[in-house]
Amino acid sequence: MSIVLALLIFSVIVIFHELGHFLLAKYNGITVTEFSVGMGPRLLSHEWGKTHYSLKLLPFGGSCMMVGEEEESHEEGSFGSKSVWARIAVVAAGPVFNFLLAFGLSVIIVAGIGYDDTVVDVTPGYPAAEAGMQNGDEIIRMGGSRTYVYREISLFNSLYQGQNAEVTYRRGGEEYTVLLVPVKDENGFYRYGFEKTNVRSKGNVLQVLGYSAAELRYWMKATLESLLKLVQGQVGLNDVSGPVGIVNAIGETYEESRSDGWYYVMLNMLIMSILLSVNLGVMNLLPIPALDGGRLVFLLIEAVRGKALPQEKESMVHFLGFVLLMGLMVVVLLNDLRQIFL
Repeated sequence: MSIVLALLIFSVIVIFHELGHFLLAKYNGITVTEFSVGMGPRLLSHEWGKTHYSLKLLPFGGSCMMVGEEEESHEEGSFGSKSVWARIAVVAAGPVFNFLLAFGLSVIIVAGIGYDDTVVDVTPGYPAAEAGMQNGDEIIRMGGSRTYVYREISLFNSLYQGQNAEVTYRRGGEEYTVLLVPVKDENGFYRYGFEKTNVRSKGNVLQVLGYSAAELRYWMKATLESLLKLVQGQVGLNDVSGPVGIVNAIGETYEESRSDGWYYVMLNMLIMSILLSVNLGVMNLLPIPALDGGRLVFLLIEAVRGKALPQEKESMVHFLGFVLLMGLMVVVLLNDLRQIFL
């Protein structure tokens, strides 16, 4: 069941990503030769309106192949025949659609179970209480960043264990700012001395939409912060998961949720889908060759200098980036297998 759920989640996320490229390409008059889900040999294919719609063997990845996308071409309907801003919109649409999917799924969750605001309970004897904070205070800023959901606070405490934090909270319409120096609890975990109960709040339509946007913001922030920790060497290879690790995580989440009923299975699968969709969107916007972000860099350079860089040079950069990405995927895959089976 975990493999089926993983394939379903991957497929939906990839379809939305490629659908963004596809719809913006069609809107800008670019001829799409193939729209596919998966990689490798075709399992199913149907041609409709000059476009092949394909399902391929390997259930990871997908593509939206456009005329003139990989080679220099200015014929009618080709990618290169359109303005640089039209091409930027087409390339950026994939990640943007991943964020739209994550937002839509967040709306379902927030409308169904409510949102976790930043109103906290204060633990006596800890820094927050000693600084004057009280039960019912609403934390609106922590570590210089605005907070909308409590998980942003938990994320900060998890990523910056032991660091002092400037906390701004609201009480009775007034705002107060304190500097908290965390202390270790009996388990060796640094705490500031406030916590959130498991109670979620239900809201009106505007609140649902607002907190759904906050959910999206949280996952984007968590992804970027984690990537920064990885670049800084504060996160190791064992903390990075590839497709095998993700399937395993989905399976574990499914098994843990199954005893609570299918409603909670569905909620947890939606949360996993949001996490993966946001990750795909963020990763594809990074300025890495062979990804959408790398292509956007070349297009932005073209927009600034008024003409494109030589196609052969751009293709070479993307090819080298693709080779490096494949090498990284192999390393991550082997590490996933090692953690699961050893």
